[in-house]
Amino acid sequence: MSRCLLVVLAALVPVAVMAAPGEVNQAAIDAVAAGKLRVAKASWWGFDPEDSTRALQAAIDSGARKVIVENLGQPWVVDRITLASNQEIFFERGVEVLAKKGSFRGTNDALFRANQKENLTLRGDGATLRMRRFDYAGPGYEKAEWRHCLSLLSCRNVRVYGLTLAESGGDGIYLGTGQAGVPNKNIHIKDVVCDRNYRQGISVINAENLLIENCLLQLTDGTAPRAGIDFEPNLTNERLVNCVMRNCTTRWNGGCGYAIYIPTLDASSLPVSLRFENCRSLGDRGSAVAIYTGNSPAAAVKGSIVFEDCTFEGSGQPGIVVANKPVNGCRLRFDRCVLRDVAQAMPEHSPIVLQAHDSASEPVGGITFSDCRVREATERRLLSYSDLAGGAGVAELSGRLIVERGAKRTVVRLTEQRLAEWIPAARMKVIPRLGLEGVALQPLAAAKAADYSLAGIRLRQRAHLVLFARQGEMVRLTLSYRQVAHYSGRALPLVITGPSGGEVTRAEVPFQQQSEVTFTAPETGVYQVAVDPGANYLQVDRSSHPLCLSAAERPVRLYSSPVELFFWVPPGTREFGVRVCGEGLSEAVKATLLDPQGKVVGEVDNQLALHQFVATPVSEAGEVWCLRLERPTKILMEDHFVDLRGVPPLLASSRDSILIPAP
Repeated sequence: MSRCLLVVLAALVPVAVMAAPGEVNQAAIDAVAAGKLRVAKASWWGFDPEDSTRALQAAIDSGARKVIVENLGQPWVVDRITLASNQEIFFERGVEVLAKKGSFRGTNDALFRANQKENLTLRGDGATLRMRRFDYAGPGYEKAEWRHCLSLLSCRNVRVYGLTLAESGGDGIYLGTGQAGVPNKNIHIKDVVCDRNYRQGISVINAENLLIENCLLQLTDGTAPRAGIDFEPNLTNERLVNCVMRNCTTRWNGGCGYAIYIPTLDASSLPVSLRFENCRSLGDRGSAVAIYTGNSPAAAVKGSIVFEDCTFEGSGQPGIVVANKPVNGCRLRFDRCVLRDVAQAMPEHSPIVLQAHDSASEPVGGITFSDCRVREATERRLLSYSDLAGGAGVAELSGRLIVERGAKRTVVRLTEQRLAEWIPAARMKVIPRLGLEGVALQPLAAAKAADYSLAGIRLRQRAHLVLFARQGEMVRLTLSYRQVAHYSGRALPLVITGPSGGEVTRAEVPFQQQSEVTFTAPETGVYQVAVDPGANYLQVDRSSHPLCLSAAERPVRLYSSPVELFFWVPPGTREFGVRVCGEGLSEAVKATLLDPQGKVVGEVDNQLALHQFVATPVSEAGEVWCLRLERPTKILMEDHFVDLRGVPPLLASSRDSILIPAP
């Protein structure tokens, strides 16, 4: 071949590549398809400032080993993009890939999605992937929290470098499951900014060999948890193995900085291994670090969680909160960490808080604080314990804390004596919970149907209602399923079973609507209504028959419900307990226990932790007592709990609608 011909052939490809932006460069496309070019420019497939979805998707699907998304002076406006294996996408500096307005109407629509892909790189120093989070909260969109900027599902060998992922309708980056049992593996996220996302900066559901370094996760706000990063598997067969964060910062997020919510893992799961090195939380409105695990030997995952040389500064709530983590669960260490001016608006709380939720039965502990510094002006206990379980206790806390208040420096060793000062042993009197298994119930008295409603009572999470009807009667329930904050919701399923245990009917209550559920009672007795409104709430507006809340299996969980609740104290009862509490560190309740004559037997206000009223009946005859719930005088009222011990675990909204054991 002559030298002149070689020169001509060599010139053909550059000439083909140099088509004007917006024009399809067919010669270049053909060269990529033929394998002559391994590096492609997305604009070869065209550029449309109104919608470049087809062009960018075609470039990714071309088989090119590297796709360059050029800075053409205008955003690349796209709908959903599906990523490919064995490819690098390079976004030039200043590039903005912008979600197309009016698109992403599906609740799981992501800007970029990779499902079971491998050997994928997204690189873009100074480039931005941006969605339109405020649009998704408006009309025409179903409320959801899964419209992510980047969704990686069961992928391998993925690198994400230098990008800003902003204003998603969910997470900046989501690491989830595309195939059951298959984690994201060998993932490296570096020099990334996750900015103003709706739910999380990053969510880690299922990952092995994950390294996140030099990243900034900031200004998450919208729907809970609103964290900088959240490690939260959904199933026991998912994993958090060899996950490392290094030199990362969470800042100004609506929730906590670093959330580790793993009660969904248990002893059958692979042990967790999470490590945080030289990371910071700055001004996050929740806690800097929040850790929640299962509590029993079977429910608690093994493994280790380590925070090393980390700084937690200016969080709105306590710097470190550890809930339910038992001694026999994963080990937890904080080495040379600094807590600076945390929870300054909450001086009643310590910088470090341990919690036992109502389900806990094992002591909370297995935690080491090695030379951690607490720098603040507030005089308070360094560590405290919030007991919602009624006596689970703490165990195996070790290490030392260095307290710096002004010029004063004090070294505090976590000895048994010191912990006894901070966490006095105060076991709650044990009064057994009575069940309803095999108990026949009947109405206490006749009442008008209007009195049978649970108006004003907002039920959250799993709820169990019982009602009494006679054979052949038509039962009508009017129910409302309402939204809390920005939580999404779908039609709420409801199952009603009869006195013999068989299913009587199923129904659905539309989200943010009122609906009537009816059925004809096939037999006389008690009907059970099972429902779980999740993070939103359900309210019974009307009932044609006597209706009660059941605490037979767990405490009744209410949401912002200042009401009076009535319950039956049977003849012969010697003593009984009524337990109340708020939730977490900033949701409380005011509660007053009243005897049958309306006399105040006990009262608590601004109650966060579990409190038990212990009472004795006024007379030998059966009695109706009342628990009045009110808004606390100083603290927010949202989630709160009520539990009954030593008496039938049924709560009614009026004296006339109480159900009692039949003689």
